[in-house]
Amino acid sequence: MTVPGRHRPSTTAMAAAAAEAGGREAVALPHKVSRRQLLRVASVACGVQFGWALQLSLLTPYVQELGIPHQWASLVWLCGPLSGLIVQPFVGHMSDRCASPFGRRRPYIVGGAAAISTAVLLVGFSADIGSALGDPGGGETRYRAIAVYLLGFWLLDVGNNTTQGPCRALLADLTGKDHRRTRVANAYFSLFMALGNILGYATGSFSRWFSIFPFSVTSACGINCANLKSAFLLDVVILAITTCITVLSAKETPLSSAGGLMDSAGETQVQLNTEHEAFLWELIGSCRYLTLPIWMVLIVTALTWIGWFPFILFDTDWMGREIYKGDPNEGTNYQTGVRMGASGLLLNSVVLGCTSVVLEKICRKWGAGLTWGIANILMFLCFLAMLIISSWAKNKEYPQNGLPPDGVVVASLVIFTILGAPLAVTYTIPYAMISARTEPLGFGQGLAMGILNLAIVIPQVLISVGSGPLDQLFGGGNSPAFAVGALAAFVSGLVAIIGIPRSQIAGRRGQR
Repeated sequence: MTVPGRHRPSTTAMAAAAAEAGGREAVALPHKVSRRQLLRVASVACGVQFGWALQLSLLTPYVQELGIPHQWASLVWLCGPLSGLIVQPFVGHMSDRCASPFGRRRPYIVGGAAAISTAVLLVGFSADIGSALGDPGGGETRYRAIAVYLLGFWLLDVGNNTTQGPCRALLADLTGKDHRRTRVANAYFSLFMALGNILGYATGSFSRWFSIFPFSVTSACGINCANLKSAFLLDVVILAITTCITVLSAKETPLSSAGGLMDSAGETQVQLNTEHEAFLWELIGSCRYLTLPIWMVLIVTALTWIGWFPFILFDTDWMGREIYKGDPNEGTNYQTGVRMGASGLLLNSVVLGCTSVVLEKICRKWGAGLTWGIANILMFLCFLAMLIISSWAKNKEYPQNGLPPDGVVVASLVIFTILGAPLAVTYTIPYAMISARTEPLGFGQGLAMGILNLAIVIPQVLISVGSGPLDQLFGGGNSPAFAVGALAAFVSGLVAIIGIPRSQIAGRRGQR
């Protein structure tokens, strides 16, 4: 899961990584692609990210409604990092060698979109399917619905990873060796990602979808479930529209069975390098060539993601459970808190986008290492503030309506909003730094990004496995996992400031 979090990185390096992950050489296309066409091709990012925002904001709370205890909810997210580690490089490898007359990338984009649509329908209708298969009502654990939900959830992660990689590679194919147009294409991709996030979080925060789609309410699916179901139905529509725009706008050159691009007459035009070592083995074997500066980047990246992943897993759950003192299966406070958390994530996305615009200028002034370190210290302060608010709320009696004071809600939303700035740094600086530091070693961008991906997914696996039991050990809330995240953020900030010299990075940036 390249969260890779919440958004995919928008750097030129990632586009190059997608293009090179399968081991092919860059190919300059014979016709220059217009910016308008690049804009249309990038639009699928909006549909994919819309569903991803719904997944992040609504699905951890929903799976607890179905009956999975809080301490095991994080295990559901294991598929994210595992599919990011396995599916992404495999799809990149296969799409580089796809000889379909439909093109190399578009079959995987369509297939991934179909997987996402199927997945969100399984998740949205899991309660109904479970009831049809014999699940009991009355608040008991719905094992059949959980099984359908898990199938849909894991398929959703696979679909996300299947779609986005080929789309980035398609943009890289269309721009060829024109680096300026590659940056423009990535900017368009990031624009649609931001738009998808904002629309997705706004959809997740709206509480009246069930009244707009009354058929979504059934005997097995109450109001909260119906809101989620309706949101995912909207996701299917948006994804279908954006996927059609992308695949109809792109004019791909088919790959011949001989391993080259064919011209209009059907003859091989350019030969591709199809000999490539197995991707995971190459990653492992390359680690012995890494220098100390590269290891510093990987260490800071791993610690940063140990900091981020508890928040990514439990942000809206924290708002519903600890700020609104709600229970997923009792009353309305929990769902009110979840929707308020989705509103906070919307504000987070806005700040993330604004920070991304000015981040390059900040790095030029302060240096990438110092900027990264300060961002992680800010992340630590935000997580510390969340722990303080949680402690205060735990010992505070709320008014008769059971809702938290407005000041507490506003403070929580401010924290969510501020966290957009360090998140922008996390999605940008590590990718640029690993690209610059591995270039002298002769690593391709695909290999460089694969090595960095290891530093991202391994911490995510650890947090997915350990955070739930850790929280249960200390009382069942989210504070223990957030405390681990805060500590990791603080340590990573210090390591970035001390271990990544400002002058060295400035020099590398100047050389590039």
